[in-house]
Amino acid sequence: MYSPSPFSDAFVRLTEPHAAWGAEQLETFNAFLPAGPWTADLAQRIYRQAGRDLRISILGSYDASDGSWLWGWANPGFRDMPTVGAAEAVRQYGQTHGIREFTEEVVDLSGCADPRRAVETLAFGAMGVLGAAGYLGVQASEDARLYMVPDDAQVPWAAPDPVTLPRTLLTGAGVHGSSAHAVVAGYFDHHRLPQRHAPGRISADLPTGTTVDVSFDDAGRIGAVEVGGIGGPAAR
Repeated sequence: MYSPSPFSDAFVRLTEPHAAWGAEQLETFNAFLPAGPWTADLAQRIYRQAGRDLRISILGSYDASDGSWLWGWANPGFRDMPTVGAAEAVRQYGQTHGIREFTEEVVDLSGCADPRRAVETLAFGAMGVLGAAGYLGVQASEDARLYMVPDDAQVPWAAPDPVTLPRTLLTGAGVHGSSAHAVVAGYFDHHRLPQRHAPGRISADLPTGTTVDVSFDDAGRIGAVEVGGIGGPAAR
């Protein structure tokens, strides 16, 4: 779903712990939102897709003609509107933690091998640090895509699933490909699961009482995920 990140070390370090639970939550959000035509009343913060209304907040927009991302708080058309609350929160997070991608008005993605994938990674990272229930991107014009996050209590939240957990952790570890340990620890921390650390291993207890053991190889990659004593080598 996502390629290795071309972003700064600070961006990777501070968004990576959100990668696994973010991927899990994004699946839940996409399943909740029916496919179909969409409309938006940005002044009222209402997004409608296939007849379902959703309260949203704007992150930013991507211009494919020059490969640039413009944050909602920097867009003159949105700057003073409540609808850019999420973008403003991301900017404040970036200022606090020194993440230039979150504080620059325009982020140039034109030099990336795959700018479209890079912009999805940027929006996904913003979703993670916000703790948002998902994100969505829609084609606003021939060259422009608009990105938003839901701010609506009707969106369901994902819970750890023993069956899909190995895939979830591997997906998260593949977002940046930097620290699988941070991804796994971040997933357990997000779900407030008691975790135990040992050399080359993290274990946690799911709400069902099932134990999850994640081991790492010498290169720091996920080597195996065992759920309730059942599992095997992780797929590469």
